[in-house]
Amino acid sequence: MLGQATSNVMQMPGLDLQLVMTVILQYFLASLRIGAFLLSAPLFGARWLPLQVRVIMALSLGAAVVGNVPPVDVNLLTSSVGLMMIFVEIAIGLTVGLTLTIWFAAMLLAGEKIATSAGLGYAAQVDPMTGANTPVVSQILYLFLLIIFVSVDGHLIAIGTMLESYRILPLGAAIVPEVLIAAGISAAGSMFLSATIIMLPIAMVLLMVNVAVGIISRSAPTLNLFSFGFPITLISVFILLYFSVGTFGNASQDLIDSGLANIQRLIGDMAGG
Repeated sequence: MLGQATSNVMQMPGLDLQLVMTVILQYFLASLRIGAFLLSAPLFGARWLPLQVRVIMALSLGAAVVGNVPPVDVNLLTSSVGLMMIFVEIAIGLTVGLTLTIWFAAMLLAGEKIATSAGLGYAAQVDPMTGANTPVVSQILYLFLLIIFVSVDGHLIAIGTMLESYRILPLGAAIVPEVLIAAGISAAGSMFLSATIIMLPIAMVLLMVNVAVGIISRSAPTLNLFSFGFPITLISVFILLYFSVGTFGNASQDLIDSGLANIQRLIGDMAGG
């Protein structure tokens, strides 16, 4: 009687464990690349965003591309080839996310230099995005950048680019390793250049203000430099930031466009062109 019941259970549809394991492995592999991207990308990788939310997002987006992942044998993942596939998928997601993060860090760097030139370097607090102690001016500019990033649907374009990468760079495809290192170096150089372009006008005006204050203090030694020089510098930087909102908006838009274009080009380069 027991043997007959076992035979009936084994003949029931939907209980093929091999098929279930294959589907789970496909789902797992499809979620690695997009999950690594969400952990390292700006906005999605912020410390205030719970890890559970990022995991749910990675699994949900993985369901959209699981059809593009070929069936994978369980024995393949336990071999060196399978481990290499996992490392490559994680490396692709981390490289794309960190590249975009480095591009966006240009606004943080520009805000830090502006705060240092204006004497506001001491006005720092914990950044909710990175968890580091950064000047308030940097945080304001970075939040301004993220607002524009969401307003122009940049986050959707970034996610769409990662989903499209499964077609351009299928699972298990060979990548060019040199591109991963070159992408970080190129993004770092672009970060410093973009930060210089953003902060240079305000830094030049603050330099002229400091020169004027120095000339006044030199011509009138009885005046205390800190009693009138520091307030003038603070008022100047506040006025400059107020009238530079439109310029910061255009700079943020250009920075977002350049960062998104860079990661799209990066995915093409990893696929060998």
